[in-house]
Order: sequence, then structure tokens, then C-alpha cells
Amino acid sequence: MVDETTGSGDDRPVILLVEDEALTIMDLGDVLESGGYDTVQCASAERALGILESRPDIQGLITDVELSGKTNGFELANAVAATRPQLPIVIVSGRAAPDPERMPPGARFIARPCTGDDILHQLKGLLPA
Repeated sequence: MVDETTGSGDDRPVILLVEDEALTIMDLGDVLESGGYDTVQCASAERALGILESRPDIQGLITDVELSGKTNGFELANAVAATRPQLPIVIVSGRAAPDPERMPPGARFIARPCTGDDILHQLKGLLPA
């Protein structure tokens, strides 16, 4: 995991991971880092938006739907798509259905239960080779 405010210092792509369950974010962070990515992690959409403002090097977003704070993952994804439309977005949830009206264009939805490798595979499919 890299710092919220500074770059990673290497050539690994940086992914913003937004999840409010500690074990889930740690496990997924490990999978992404083993898969060749650096991660910046947070638990709320509000914090994620601040990180994205200060970190133009972030190359992808993975978010849960149910988050700490007032903003959910669908709202976060749409706000990010409005300001950084080329940023790959993966939305993950075990409860919320992938409502097409709430999904930003180009985003992928993954229903839980799924593995970290499932999420990694979806992310790799969205990122440029």
C-alpha cells in the first residue's frame, strides 16, 4: 500500500481501493499488490474523492457499494466518472444489484461472493495493456 498523498515511486499502476470492512480491504489489497499493482486504501467515498483530487497517478478504482459515510459506491463511481471519465471503475457488492441506471458508462459490476482474483481479472480487463 502506498501513501494517500504521494506517488509510489515505481512503475506499478496505482489503484484506489474503497472498502469499509477491514479484512476485506486487506485481503483484496494483498491480491492486487501480488498482481502487480500498488494500492491506496480508504473506507469512505468522501475520502476517496479527496485522494483522487490529490493523486492524478491513480489508474483505477475498485469500490464496494456500502461504505462508511454518506455517499455509497454507486454515487462515488458516478462522481469519479464525471471528473475522470477514462478511469477504469469496478463496483463490488454482495447486496446491491447492478442497476444500469446507477452504473457509470464503462464500469464493471461484480457480485459477491467472489474472489480477489475475480476482481483482479475484471480490473486487468479494463486497464490498458
